[in-house]
Amino acid sequence: MKPSKELLETLHKELARFNPEVPLTMLFDYVKIRFPTLDIQHIIKDILKLNINYMLHEDYGHYSYTEHYSLGDIFIYTSADEEKGVLLELKGRGCRQFESYLLAQQRSWYDFLMDALIDGGVMKRIDLAINDHTGILDIPELAEKCRKREYIGKSRSYKFYQSGELIKHREDDREYMGRTLYLGSLKSDVYFCIYEKDYEQYVKLGTPLEEADIINRFEIRLRNERAYYAVRDLLTYYDAEQTAFSIINQYVRFVDEEADKRKNDWKLNDRWAWFIGDNRQSLKLTTKPEPYTLDRTLRWVQRQVAPTLKMLKRIDKGNGTDYMKTIEQRGKAHRKA
Repeated sequence: MKPSKELLETLHKELARFNPEVPLTMLFDYVKIRFPTLDIQHIIKDILKLNINYMLHEDYGHYSYTEHYSLGDIFIYTSADEEKGVLLELKGRGCRQFESYLLAQQRSWYDFLMDALIDGGVMKRIDLAINDHTGILDIPELAEKCRKREYIGKSRSYKFYQSGELIKHREDDREYMGRTLYLGSLKSDVYFCIYEKDYEQYVKLGTPLEEADIINRFEIRLRNERAYYAVRDLLTYYDAEQTAFSIINQYVRFVDEEADKRKNDWKLNDRWAWFIGDNRQSLKLTTKPEPYTLDRTLRWVQRQVAPTLKMLKRIDKGNGTDYMKTIEQRGKAHRKA
């Protein structure tokens, strides 16, 4: 018998659950730490263990800092204000690049976080990302359960978005949009973001949905005290799965309604039970080191610098000036210095 599209899709999902490869992986996806010092060289040399001479210095910053150093997507902000100290910010790409340096230093995230805490580092934000490689989670289904109140948690706040362009999925010819579900208030120190990573990669990189390595991503976003307690838990047990899922289980669990029972006694949803650890392989903190490349710089040059250079060439040609020549000479002098 030839199964229907719906049955075939169900069979593929169930088979994926028994894939011998780990269906879930976990990564650091955002790290922001403030150090109570103005000695930025100490932070770069002794905590990050990087060479400040290879970093780019700029006389501007963000978050009210006045200057910053950067190496690829690794950013360290500073100012003359002692209360602000030095701020380290690693977004997703920055985390992947920093993992390359950790690998070369023969250090782990645990080693780095321990060094940061010992030096008085204040955890401002930590994001742990759980990558779903086989489609264990179904975001529209979770959103519908939120609507029907088939979940138990500390916060009843949730937001469900469909965004981006409509595309045709090759396998079933359905129109498709990216879906994102937020659990908890975005203003709180703990909330979760679940989104379709395959669609994000399609929009950003043009990767076909069927070729995506990651289907969904579940992000645990922690700020301030909650970020500190998570790091302390990580350094106490060296078990990222325990840390991550203890946070998830504390704040939310999805259930299936049972008319003759109290809500707290409703059965845990099967798909959710599998996600949080029922009969699946253990999950460890992994790394995906990616060295800094020129791609980001080239995109910046193409988007921002190239139009300006084109305009300056036209001005030089029309006015008989030599702005471009002056810029090139100053650039050569700067390199020699």
